[in-house]
Amino acid sequence: MEPAKSIYTVPFALLCLSSLLFSASFNMIIPELPNHLSKMGGAEHKGLIIALFTLTAGISRPFSGKLTDRWGRVPVMAVGSIVCFVCGFLYPVISSVAFFFLLRLVHGFSTGFKPTATSAYVADIIPQNRWGEALGMHGLCFSIGGAIGPAIGSYIALHYGINPMFYSSSLFAMLSIVIVMNMKETLTSKQRFSTSMLKINRHEILEWRVLPAATVTLLSYTGYGVILTLIPDWSEHLGIANKGLFFTAFTVSSIAIRFVSGKVADRYGRIRVMFVGLLVVALAVFLIGLGSNIEGLIAGAVIYGIGTGILSPAVNAWTIDLSLPQHRGKAMATMYIALEVGIGGGALIAGYVYSDEISRIPNIFIVNSLIISLAFFYVLYWNYKNKKIA
Repeated sequence: MEPAKSIYTVPFALLCLSSLLFSASFNMIIPELPNHLSKMGGAEHKGLIIALFTLTAGISRPFSGKLTDRWGRVPVMAVGSIVCFVCGFLYPVISSVAFFFLLRLVHGFSTGFKPTATSAYVADIIPQNRWGEALGMHGLCFSIGGAIGPAIGSYIALHYGINPMFYSSSLFAMLSIVIVMNMKETLTSKQRFSTSMLKINRHEILEWRVLPAATVTLLSYTGYGVILTLIPDWSEHLGIANKGLFFTAFTVSSIAIRFVSGKVADRYGRIRVMFVGLLVVALAVFLIGLGSNIEGLIAGAVIYGIGTGILSPAVNAWTIDLSLPQHRGKAMATMYIALEVGIGGGALIAGYVYSDEISRIPNIFIVNSLIISLAFFYVLYWNYKNKKIA
């Protein structure tokens, strides 16, 4: 038997590094945005910080999926990083709430493009029986960016001011662009860009084959929207000066579990791993709601990181499993649309229920844990309907 080839190649390493920098770029500013918005007079609209970002990310997915399958993986990844680069320079010059939210809409295009093309690139260069492992390791690097970004951003804002934080976000995005532009294109049937590629008909919006994975993604990621919206204020209420600490704690635990979770999904099946991941994520959000001190919050963050680290590689690999090779871009776009709807919906509802009443936060988390539990029962139903564990 021919030995399995290593997935740890130079192209894969460059892809992971680019995603780490990209993730750090847009995550860097998140913990400080609620306070920044309050100073501009928009405290009652904090739920829109994440909701508007995810709205345009979701809207752009059909376009990024089509472009990924026709124009190429590399240029679509580059577009996502370029948007982050430009937005970092625009935040400091905006002084009105309306223009702030307009910029959040524009910024959302970044995550609408880069992750879609990146996932398709991974599937192109990695054998199918290693997708879970590869997506897990790539997710690990993305999570590292998500960990260092908020911590670095809050540190810079605390010691040097918020504008240097925004400029640092642009710097990280620029480094991601440099890496992407030096990568080899993997789409064999690459076409020259034309405006016709931006015309989307109803058959090009969703890949129906992957709707089961999209459903799980939507329900489970409502929790992340709630976390992004409420944790900065909840951290401040509990006396945590660095609002990125929660994000660092959950990301570190997510990183640790990803070293093995992808391999487990390849060996024992996506469904078994998703069962475990969903239960842990729901439990974590419930515990965050019960926590009333710093220790409880960090414990919830660690458990949440473990849950997402188990769940994410399995769902991503399941999405590719359910799709056709020629529609990988559209398949990943569909899954990411569901992700954006979940995050945006969770953020929007949490923000308006919260309405700057700190006492409401625990109950919001507890209710959200029940919503996440619906994903577990959906997978249970899907598995029963298909008569097997896959």
